[in-house]
Amino acid sequence: MSAPTRRERLRAATLCEIKNGARRLLVTGGVEAVSLRAIARDMGMTAPAIYRYFPNLEGLVGALTGDLYDELRAVSEAARDTAGDDPVDQLTAMCRAMRRWAVAHPAEFTLIFGNPVPGVATFTDACADAEHPGARLGAVFLAPFLALTRDGALSGPPADALRQQLGCHLAPLTTKHGDLPIEVAYAFLSAWTRLYGLVAMEVFGHLAWAVDSPEALFETELAALFAPLRGTPGTGPPTGNGDGPPAGSARH
Repeated sequence: MSAPTRRERLRAATLCEIKNGARRLLVTGGVEAVSLRAIARDMGMTAPAIYRYFPNLEGLVGALTGDLYDELRAVSEAARDTAGDDPVDQLTAMCRAMRRWAVAHPAEFTLIFGNPVPGVATFTDACADAEHPGARLGAVFLAPFLALTRDGALSGPPADALRQQLGCHLAPLTTKHGDLPIEVAYAFLSAWTRLYGLVAMEVFGHLAWAVDSPEALFETELAALFAPLRGTPGTGPPTGNGDGPPAGSARH
């Protein structure tokens, strides 16, 4: 593959600068503050010049959203890669990494996981494509569940019961990942919705009425969520400060 030309390097650098500008506006003022005119002013460009790079504001927001999904995926993969070979330890590390990223980047989390905004709704629809950034992030969290299935360690309702209760209602998930077994799809979706609910409530400030340490609640819920996969009762929070797997966490 030939090296990029100077024109291509300059275009890539400008694209990056535009998206960085959009992210700064997002962080300081929310998605409503993101505008092509404001970005162009900060870059010393004219607003029409940005249309050479993005067809409209929705296209820019969609591109930024894709970058944020990729960033969170990289953070999750890095946590997984330091957690060892045990799938439950990997899941635990990735869940913690996702929470840390979300708490540190509330505006970015809101953009990709909050109420749909112009540009993001189309992006979400595109997640039907397994190569889409949002789908690739989901695949990182799905992989340990597949590993647990291969090890015979995945617990939960039997497949026959799930088929009777859910029928083909999980088809958007199962078919996207190559006819995923329904019991794997259910275990993944159940864990993901629980994780998302906890993180979203903390980021959006909906836990202060009930708990003064969201991290303590998060760690307790992680222990309860993954205890069945470890073959241990989830009766209490893990020891430690959330920087590693709970003590005595090895599956038997």
